[in-house]
Amino acid sequence: MALAGMLLVTATSALAETAPPPPALEPLPEAEPAPPEVAGDAELQAEIKVYHRDQETIEEHRVSGRLTWIKVTPQHGRPYFLVADGPNGNFVRRDSLDTGLRVPMWLLFSF
Repeated sequence: MALAGMLLVTATSALAETAPPPPALEPLPEAEPAPPEVAGDAELQAEIKVYHRDQETIEEHRVSGRLTWIKVTPQHGRPYFLVADGPNGNFVRRDSLDTGLRVPMWLLFSF
Protein backbone atom coordinates (compact mmCIF):
# COMPACT_ATOMS: atom_id res chain seq x y z
CA MET A 1 0.00 0.00 0.00
CA ALA A 2 2.79 2.42 0.87
CA LEU A 3 4.56 1.53 -2.36
CA ALA A 4 1.46 2.40 -4.41
CA GLY A 5 1.20 5.75 -2.63
CA MET A 6 4.85 6.55 -3.34
CA LEU A 7 4.40 5.64 -7.02
CA LEU A 8 1.35 7.89 -7.24
CA VAL A 9 3.19 10.82 -5.67
CA THR A 10 6.19 10.28 -7.96
CA ALA A 11 4.00 10.05 -11.08
CA THR A 12 2.04 13.22 -10.29
CA SER A 13 5.18 15.20 -9.49
CA ALA A 14 6.75 14.03 -12.77
CA LEU A 15 3.65 15.13 -14.72
CA ALA A 16 3.65 18.49 -12.98
CA GLU A 17 7.29 19.09 -13.92
CA THR A 18 6.83 18.21 -17.61
CA ALA A 19 3.57 20.09 -18.19
CA PRO A 20 3.96 23.14 -20.47
CA PRO A 21 3.18 26.56 -19.02
CA PRO A 22 -0.31 27.95 -19.70
CA PRO A 23 -0.72 30.30 -22.69
CA ALA A 24 -0.63 34.03 -22.13
CA LEU A 25 -3.97 35.35 -20.95
CA GLU A 26 -5.74 38.09 -22.88
CA PRO A 27 -8.10 40.66 -21.34
CA LEU A 28 -11.83 40.14 -21.87
CA PRO A 29 -13.64 42.43 -24.33
CA GLU A 30 -15.87 45.14 -22.93
CA ALA A 31 -19.38 44.02 -22.05
CA GLU A 32 -22.19 44.97 -24.42
CA PRO A 33 -24.72 47.49 -23.13
CA ALA A 34 -27.69 46.04 -21.27
CA PRO A 35 -30.92 45.51 -23.25
CA PRO A 36 -33.57 48.19 -22.85
CA GLU A 37 -35.97 47.84 -19.97
CA VAL A 38 -39.23 46.07 -20.82
CA ALA A 39 -40.93 47.52 -17.76
CA GLY A 40 -40.75 51.00 -19.25
CA ASP A 41 -42.28 49.98 -22.59
CA ALA A 42 -45.96 50.96 -22.48
CA GLU A 43 -46.74 48.79 -25.49
CA LEU A 44 -45.68 45.59 -23.68
CA GLN A 45 -47.40 46.45 -20.41
CA ALA A 46 -50.54 44.57 -19.50
CA GLU A 47 -53.65 46.73 -19.56
CA ILE A 48 -56.58 45.73 -17.34
CA LYS A 49 -59.97 47.39 -17.65
CA VAL A 50 -62.72 46.76 -15.12
CA TYR A 51 -66.42 47.14 -15.97
CA HIS A 52 -69.23 46.92 -13.42
CA ARG A 53 -72.63 45.78 -14.62
CA ASP A 54 -75.84 45.10 -12.67
CA GLN A 55 -75.06 41.53 -11.61
CA GLU A 56 -71.38 41.06 -12.49
CA THR A 57 -67.90 42.56 -12.71
CA ILE A 58 -65.89 42.08 -15.91
CA GLU A 59 -62.08 42.45 -16.09
CA GLU A 60 -60.42 42.57 -19.51
CA HIS A 61 -56.69 41.81 -19.76
CA ARG A 62 -54.91 43.15 -22.87
CA VAL A 63 -51.28 42.94 -23.97
CA SER A 64 -50.20 45.17 -26.87
CA GLY A 65 -53.86 45.94 -27.51
CA ARG A 66 -54.78 42.25 -27.95
CA LEU A 67 -57.42 40.80 -25.61
CA THR A 68 -55.88 37.75 -23.88
CA TRP A 69 -58.43 36.85 -21.19
CA ILE A 70 -61.60 38.08 -19.49
CA LYS A 71 -62.54 37.43 -15.87
CA VAL A 72 -66.25 37.48 -15.08
CA THR A 73 -67.22 37.71 -11.41
CA PRO A 74 -70.98 37.31 -10.92
CA GLN A 75 -72.63 38.80 -7.86
CA HIS A 76 -73.71 35.30 -6.75
CA GLY A 77 -71.53 32.37 -7.74
CA ARG A 78 -67.94 31.59 -8.61
CA PRO A 79 -65.85 33.73 -10.97
CA TYR A 80 -64.78 32.24 -14.31
CA PHE A 81 -62.38 33.14 -17.09
CA LEU A 82 -62.74 33.42 -20.85
CA VAL A 83 -59.30 32.67 -22.30
CA ALA A 84 -58.27 33.39 -25.91
CA ASP A 85 -57.90 30.13 -27.85
CA GLY A 86 -55.50 31.03 -30.63
CA PRO A 87 -55.30 34.09 -32.87
CA ASN A 88 -58.75 33.60 -34.46
CA GLY A 89 -60.59 35.33 -31.61
CA ASN A 90 -62.40 32.35 -30.06
CA PHE A 91 -62.63 32.21 -26.29
CA VAL A 92 -62.81 29.14 -24.05
CA ARG A 93 -64.42 29.18 -20.61
CA ARG A 94 -62.26 28.04 -17.69
CA ASP A 95 -62.95 28.04 -13.98
CA SER A 96 -59.36 29.11 -13.23
CA LEU A 97 -56.20 30.11 -15.06
CA ASP A 98 -54.48 26.97 -13.72
CA THR A 99 -53.41 24.83 -16.69
CA GLY A 100 -53.09 21.67 -14.61
CA LEU A 101 -49.40 21.26 -15.46
CA ARG A 102 -47.58 19.74 -12.52
CA VAL A 103 -43.80 19.52 -12.59
CA PRO A 104 -42.66 16.27 -10.97
CA MET A 105 -40.44 16.75 -7.93
CA TRP A 106 -38.57 13.71 -6.67
CA LEU A 107 -36.26 13.58 -3.68
CA LEU A 108 -32.90 12.45 -5.04
CA PHE A 109 -30.60 13.02 -2.10
CA SER A 110 -31.15 13.77 1.55
CA PHE A 111 -28.46 14.67 4.07
